[in-house]
Amino acid sequence: MIPIKKEADIDKMKQSADILVQTFRAIEKVICPGVRTSKLDEVAESTIDSHGGTPAFKGYRGFPASVCVSIDSQVVHGIPGDRQLEDGQLVSVDIGVVKDGYYADAAKTYGIGDMPQDKAELMRSTRAALHRGIKKCREGHRVSDISHAIQSYVENRNYSVVRALVGHGIGTQLHEEPQIPNYGAPNTGPKLKAGMVLAIEPMINMGTHEVKFLDDGWTVETMDGSPSAHFEHTVLITKGKPEVLTLELDDGE
Repeated sequence: MIPIKKEADIDKMKQSADILVQTFRAIEKVICPGVRTSKLDEVAESTIDSHGGTPAFKGYRGFPASVCVSIDSQVVHGIPGDRQLEDGQLVSVDIGVVKDGYYADAAKTYGIGDMPQDKAELMRSTRAALHRGIKKCREGHRVSDISHAIQSYVENRNYSVVRALVGHGIGTQLHEEPQIPNYGAPNTGPKLKAGMVLAIEPMINMGTHEVKFLDDGWTVETMDGSPSAHFEHTVLITKGKPEVLTLELDDGE
C-alpha cells in the first residue's frame, strides 16, 4: 500500500527537506577541483547535524558514509574517500536527511571546472528529464506516466535510462512504495493520489543503459564506462500542481 501523508506528516518532511537544501548549499561552497570526496561527506554530516537532522544514508544497510559521491561513469552510491575531484568531471551528490522520523532525499550532478560540451549537455538533459517527470506528478495520473515522460525525453536525445535502479516513495521510511522506474509505457501502475510523496530520480547514461556493481558492494558504474548523470527531488502530490519539497536546490540554475 502506498502511504498517504497527512498535513502534520508533510510539515515534518518539509523540515527534513529544508535541512537537505542547506546541506547542498554548504557542499556547493567547497566542491571544486582538488577537493577530496571525503570533504564533501564531512561538510554534509556537519551541516545536517547542526540543523538537528541525521544523515539518512549512514549505516543504512551498512552504507559507510553520509552522502553518495559518484564521479563520471559511476552512476550512484559512490563511497566518499581520498579521491580528489578533477577539472571536467561530472560529480553526482546524493543526500538523505531524517528528522523526527521523517525523510527527504535529493541528488544533484555538478560539473567541475571547465566541462566538455557532451558532459554538460548530459547534465542539462538529465535535469530537464527530472522536471518532465515531475510535471506528471498529479492526482489521477499513474506512476508510469512519470516513467514514460523521463524515458521519452532522454531517448529522443540519444541517451539511455538506467533500468536496474528506480525512484521510490518516501516518508517515515527512506524507501516506501511505489517503485518509480525511469522507463515504461504510460498509463500503467498505481494511480497517484494527493498526499503521496515521491522521490523522482532519473539516472541517465551517455552510452548503454547497462550497469555493473563494483567490488565495494555499493558503487554502481556504467557497463561501457560512459558518463552518467543523476538528479532527484522529493515531490508531494496535491490536488493541483505538484509541490517539490526540495525545489530550492534549483535556485541559480
